[in-house]
Amino acid sequence: MSEKSHKAGFISIIGKPNVGKSTLMNALVGERLSIITSKAQTTRHRIMGILSGENFQVIYSDTPGILKPEYKLHETMMSFVNSSFEDADVLLFVTDLYEKYDGEKQLDFLKDIKIPTILVMNKVDLAKGSQAEDKIAYWKEMFDFDAEIMVSALEKLNIQELFSKIIDLLPEHEAYFPKDELTDKPERFFVNEIIREKIFLNYKKEIPYSCEVVTHTFKEDEKIIRIMSDIYVERKSQKGIVIGHRGEAIKKVGIQAREELEKFFGKQVHLETFVKVEQDWRKKELKLKGFGYSN
Repeated sequence: MSEKSHKAGFISIIGKPNVGKSTLMNALVGERLSIITSKAQTTRHRIMGILSGENFQVIYSDTPGILKPEYKLHETMMSFVNSSFEDADVLLFVTDLYEKYDGEKQLDFLKDIKIPTILVMNKVDLAKGSQAEDKIAYWKEMFDFDAEIMVSALEKLNIQELFSKIIDLLPEHEAYFPKDELTDKPERFFVNEIIREKIFLNYKKEIPYSCEVVTHTFKEDEKIIRIMSDIYVERKSQKGIVIGHRGEAIKKVGIQAREELEKFFGKQVHLETFVKVEQDWRKKELKLKGFGYSN
């Protein structure tokens, strides 16, 4: 890239659930924008992270894990994945040492996609012997890639090398966003995501998947941000579990979320949360739109 040229473009990070897509985007952007847990299907939206330099701008999109939809919510999540192809200049297909191709129709796009695609083999810090190289060979037998790279998003191994490959594949273009912008999402979105992350970390089984967070108050002054958020569950029995005995469970979530929000915003935060029931919200299109699940 010459000194006078400027490269810019959209990079869609795609792959099955729980392969480390969110960790990878955070490592590439250098900021913690996507929530991360050990549970699959944590990411529900398309989240953009913008990295800008003097002669480049890379707009990363973290997307939900590719899956076979079981709910209306899953269908909407997959629509975010599909829409990320429409403006992508480069795809990062992220997999890890353990994932396999089981003939899923959801991955058929890899057979004839025209977008430059990099195979990103994640979690190689856990590899034994030639395990990572063997896995790359396994995927290359089935699909054609423009480049392959082994990384550990968690350990930030080979992240700079991956970035260099991305820059090589990007077209020359002026910046799409102001150079000081970091993301396309508003503050309330990140409040919702941080609270939801703490729910994933503190509850088991179906509870985290049945929860949605909506922030209806975000008031900021010089010293403090005052936030009020609702946590929606699908059934009354779930509400009792989320609140916990004498409110201890929801109190713990609130404390953890407040601490994380103060790190994120760099300011004191006062957080109030309320648990409400919205029967079977994951299956209702209108309710999903109300929660922000629309393209």
